[in-house]
Amino acid sequence: MRFRFTAPLWEWDAQGGWFFVTLPEEAASDIREVPRMPRGFGSVRVRATVGSTTWSTSVFPDSKLGSYVLPVKKAVRTAEGLERGDDVGVQLEVMDL
Repeated sequence: MRFRFTAPLWEWDAQGGWFFVTLPEEAASDIREVPRMPRGFGSVRVRATVGSTTWSTSVFPDSKLGSYVLPVKKAVRTAEGLERGDDVGVQLEVMDL
């Protein structure tokens, strides 16, 4: 299961320093539909690519947003020159199938 999308980079208000992009509704719906073993915080393992940077991580459900969020670590933001509010092009491959 693979997705391509663009979404703004935002900082988590509850705890500064954590940055995320929110998956589009259609991608979140597709991910939710796949039965899988429960993991911590409802996470789903993925491989993400932003620009020329690829890393393994997880997406996490966010009930407030009704979607999943992808954390974008500092090393990725630095390598790709990303700042809060920037539109981020993401390629996402779900590994938990």
